[in-house]
Amino acid sequence: MTDTHGEARRPGPLSIGHTAVDGIPVVTVRGEIDHPVKDKLSEALLSCNGATPPRTVLDLSGVTFMDSSGINVLIAAHKSMSDAHGWLRLAGPQASVLRLIELVGLDQVIACYPTVEQALTD
Repeated sequence: MTDTHGEARRPGPLSIGHTAVDGIPVVTVRGEIDHPVKDKLSEALLSCNGATPPRTVLDLSGVTFMDSSGINVLIAAHKSMSDAHGWLRLAGPQASVLRLIELVGLDQVIACYPTVEQALTD
């Protein structure tokens, strides 16, 4: 018999998809963003054929949990894209993720949109 009480929460699998709309990368993330997957997210945002894309929309509609590791990745990606005279836009965060983004004030730094379409057309 295995005791599962008191076991640490196991992160859900993270999946990352890439598309582009009118040349703008759209990175779609599903699952949980925490410390064990932060490097995978960072690589997805900051590596487009070996170069940082100047403009990217990050679709967070499938993200069910994010901790400070995810916030740090978003700040680093925002800085990198801003340095390249571009932007990072967040789209569709679920209520719990949006609450964290707002709590730390990230929505004042990185534009947040209800949908990918709105993020692409603003």
